[in-house]
Order: sequence, then structure tokens, then C-alpha cells
Amino acid sequence: MKLTKLAMLICAAVLTAGLGVAADMTGSLTTGRAELKSATALAFGPDGILFVGDPMAATIYALDTGEKATGARATPIDVQGLSEKAAALLGTTPDQILINDMAISPISHRAYFSVSRGTGPDAAPVILRVGSSGKIEELTLGSVKYAKVALPNAPAADAKDARAAARRQEAITDMAFVDGRLFVAGLSNEEFSSNLRAIPFPFKDSGPGTNVEIFHGAHGRFETNAPIRTFVAFKIKEQQHILAAYTCTPLVAFPVTDLRPGVKVLGKTIAELGNRNRPLDMIVYKKDGKDFILLNNSSRGVMKITAEGLDGFQAITAKTDVTGVPYQTIDSLKGVEHLDRLDERYALMLVRGEGGSMDLKTVALP
Repeated sequence: MKLTKLAMLICAAVLTAGLGVAADMTGSLTTGRAELKSATALAFGPDGILFVGDPMAATIYALDTGEKATGARATPIDVQGLSEKAAALLGTTPDQILINDMAISPISHRAYFSVSRGTGPDAAPVILRVGSSGKIEELTLGSVKYAKVALPNAPAADAKDARAAARRQEAITDMAFVDGRLFVAGLSNEEFSSNLRAIPFPFKDSGPGTNVEIFHGAHGRFETNAPIRTFVAFKIKEQQHILAAYTCTPLVAFPVTDLRPGVKVLGKTIAELGNRNRPLDMIVYKKDGKDFILLNNSSRGVMKITAEGLDGFQAITAKTDVTGVPYQTIDSLKGVEHLDRLDERYALMLVRGEGGSMDLKTVALP
């Protein structure tokens, strides 16, 4: 039997609806003023959507950057005195701005920065971006397409840790968009406060997240209240994992299938990379057919870590020094405060020079 014209139109409509998952995700956003109280962790999602962590408001924003695919290959970005130029744009001095995070747009390959203008609780959140031309622009927050989702169990706004630091500031420590979900690391207000959330996008609600526990070899104990500082998604034997780095510096693997809302999960510690150190950023890349992780640190430089055969490393369950997954320190890379992958060939690094100036440098992946 031949389809009538009406039936054909109905079939076409059904097929179009079925392809809705591939639609531009910016259509789920609404236009208005994004009332950020702070801006720290950044991550890119589909269609040029930039996720911004606002820990002081215990909220995550999804912002439309207006990025459009051109098919152009990434070109190096090198900006001397980025901190001075950003301060000048914002009408202040370099000592009055703090660059909190950096993320590279996978569409335009421009670098985006979360910045605090001013100091203390009155600091204003700003999002800046820069491309290969070196021109710095501010992403407007006054009229932008956005969505937001609140974290229901963030630390109280006045909660302090043992060092009198605000625990709310660590409600969001890192983020990554993986397979349709935004993974968010940070602290909750629960007894076992280290938390990993997997929030579907478009946003509905964030849920309580997963309470994550690790064995910290350098400390010789199990820990449930230390936040993940930085993480990446990586497949181990075709199974998606979160590879997370903690202060002092254990590297821990969590199978994504274990990260269910409201449960407690013990990760597998596969490396101890050295104590008295805070990991800052991680990226995964391929070199000569092999997978590697690049990790920059507060006091131990930039590490190139093998990502081959991670399933073969035994879990660390006793007090130990540096052990597990091998790495090498890249001696030529010093003062790296933020890094992200520009493309399959290069990394972009924000480097603090001896005089304190922050420079943006494109570096070949080692």
C-alpha cells in the first residue's frame, strides 16, 4: 500500500522528533541576566555552551557563548602580560584580579577564563575570552541565554574548615561534560562530604550526588572529606572512568557506572604522586599512538603520566610514598597555573613568570 501524503508528513515529523537529541542545545536556554555571585570551575558542553561553577551561590550556570563551528583548525594563542591586559580591560590593576580557571572552546579554540575582579566577598565574577589575535573580550552576563541548576546539599554559606577557610568555596572544584551529563566534583554538607555529581543536561535538578571515599597512601588512611581537585574522563578497557587527583597527591579511578545518586563509593587509588602538593588541571591526549595524562601542580611542576594499562595497577591500600602509575616531570614547564588542550597537537598554558606577570603560551604536547 502506498503512503498517503498526510501519512508521509506524519512519518517525517516523527523522524524529526526522533532526531531531537541532535538539536542545538542552546534552544533549551532562556535569555536574561545571569546573576553569578562567583565564577570558578569552567567546562565546555555541546554547541558552545560554557558551564560555570558558582560555588558561593551553590549553583551551576550554562551560558551560550555564541560560538559557531567554522571548521577552521586551531592556531596558537600567545599573549604576553595577560594579567595586565585583563586588568586594564576591567579598569583595575593586576593585583585586583584573580584568574580562577581556563577552558578552551572546542568550536572556536578560543580560551575562556573565570575571573574575580576585586578581593574578598565583594569580588565580582567576570568571564573573559581571547583568541589567536590576542584581543581580550568580556562575555556579557547582563543579557545572555542561560540555564542554571542549584546544588541542594552544598556546605552552608558560613561553614568553615579546620583552617577557617570557607567550605562553600569548595562546593564546586572541577567539572567535565561527558556523554550528555555534567560531572561536578566538590564538597557537600553531608558527613562524608567529598562528592561527585552527574547532572543531565538540559538541567532539571542536580540530585544529591555520590559520596566518594579514597585511600590516601601518603596519609595512610581512608578519607571521605577531601575534595577532588581536578579530574578527567577516561576509558579503561572500554569502561568510562573518572580519574581524579587529590591534594598530596593520590590519583584515583572511579567507574562511572558506580556513581549513583545517594550512595557511597570507594575509588581505586592507582598512584601516589608526591605529598605537599595541590593538583591544578588535568588533560588527556594521545602521542605516538599512546595515551597520556598531563597534570600541572602547585609545587611539583607539570607531570606526564602514562595512561596505558591502568587496569593493571593494584589498588594502594597501605601507607606509601610515590608509587603506582609512572610519570615524568617536564622540567621545561615551570610556573604553569592553568592548562587545557588546544587541539590534538598543542596545550594552552597560563604561566606565571618570575616577575608575577601571567602569560598565555601555546606549547606542543610533550
